Amino acid sequence: MLRILDRYLLKELVFGTLGSAALLLVVTIGGTFSDVLSKVAAGRYPASVMFPVLGLRVIDALSALLPVALFLGVLLGLARLYRDSEMHVLSSSGMGPSGLLRPALLLAVPVTIVVAVISLWLGPWSAATAQAMVDNANRSVIAAGLEAGRFTELPGGNGVIYTQELSPDGQRLTHVFVASERTRPGAAPEVNLVTAARGKIFIDPQSGDRFLALVDGHRYSGVLGQIDWRLLDYRRNDLSLASVNADAGAVGAGAPHEQNTLTLWHSGVPADRAELAWRIAAPVSVLVLALLALPLARQNPREPFYGRLLLALLAYLVFANTLGIGRAEIMAGRRSGGWLMALIEIAITAFALLWFRRQHSERRVRGARA
Repeated sequence: MLRILDRYLLKELVFGTLGSAALLLVVTIGGTFSDVLSKVAAGRYPASVMFPVLGLRVIDALSALLPVALFLGVLLGLARLYRDSEMHVLSSSGMGPSGLLRPALLLAVPVTIVVAVISLWLGPWSAATAQAMVDNANRSVIAAGLEAGRFTELPGGNGVIYTQELSPDGQRLTHVFVASERTRPGAAPEVNLVTAARGKIFIDPQSGDRFLALVDGHRYSGVLGQIDWRLLDYRRNDLSLASVNADAGAVGAGAPHEQNTLTLWHSGVPADRAELAWRIAAPVSVLVLALLALPLARQNPREPFYGRLLLALLAYLVFANTLGIGRAEIMAGRRSGGWLMALIEIAITAFALLWFRRQHSERRVRGARA
């Protein structure tokens, strides 16, 4: 059963963490929405899957967001108690280091479990689900807003398309008309008019580009106002629509971030091993940052808080960048990367505990006799 003091301190830490998480979540949603919206405008994402993909990507980002939110929450919550001299009163009343360490761990352990679930299972699932949703939607022209008997703008704004009939799955078209315009430097815009008896949407597995395969039709191309138009009869004509995903290394279900953790565990590919090490480091970093925030939050009543906050942000940047260097070393095939990630976590944990213990140890006054 929690003591009254534990509940009071835990409440301060929870409120600080929730406030930090809300702020970071707003920033994350804003950045993710901007990225998804730009891809929708470029034709890489169908507009119909914009909000589901946004939600799935935000879930995936929680594994990196929650450790930072806890770090700032513990830092801000304890700093407020130090500024109001409450911590000094509690220390003079007999509260030792364990009285402060216990509420921090009571908050850090559940957050660690949540981050472990997101990092090891929910995050990869949401990334794979979002990618599969985009792939399936891009294979269906219905997701792009195409309707039978109506002119519709092509993804990316490259022209318009018309079809007389559309299959129920939205992938097969009959009696197709496509009008597009191509501009060359120093030349007049060239108009391309394409007709086809039928067509089908497909995605190139190698490049990830989306194409419309037209069968049995004609192609007219030329410049408006001129008479030298060209006519081409074809059996099949593939028209490029838009790239499904332009992110390097993130196309397809085989991307390391989209694979489940058990698959990564049995894989010997450096990229898979680096992804596995990064997933394991996420929940561990929750405990490391929570312990580091304890000594960083200590300050005198009149000491400005911004200096401590700047020092805390600097410590986090060093910690995160070192983990990133270790991940890059593993991707390069060097085992030293894993040792580097483990070493920085152990070193910061030991440093935080020693610093915290030194802050709460009894100090002798110089010149006083034992």
